Amino acid sequence: MREGEPYIVIERERGGGFGSFVLGALVGAGLALLLAPQSGEETQEEIKKQARRFRAQAEERVRTAQEELRGAVESGRQAAREARVDLERRLEQSKAAYRSGIDAARAAPRAAGSDAGSSGAPEQGAEGA
Repeated sequence: MREGEPYIVIERERGGGFGSFVLGALVGAGLALLLAPQSGEETQEEIKKQARRFRAQAEERVRTAQEELRGAVESGRQAAREARVDLERRLEQSKAAYRSGIDAARAAPRAAGSDAGSSGAPEQGAEGA
């Protein structure tokens, strides 16, 4: 790189995160079971117990997530229903205001015509006399 030339630095932010921790814990637990001073049958039994425990935990988490999802979907549906009712109400109000405006516009020329004869204003020909 020459002096004075711009250069680009690319950084990646990759957090180890919780998932990496859990994966490491599972691998460590598996290795501990395999390398523990137990007989093969005892180790297999321990692995089966752990697998059943992990499966039960996973099933519980899936059930919890499904329940939360159902609740969120129902909340969304309720919000949509409420928004629709509000929109329909506003639409009816707008239609009523529109109809009132049309009726007022139609009535205005009639009212202006009937007011012209009784307004008390002098007629054009009477001013010059």
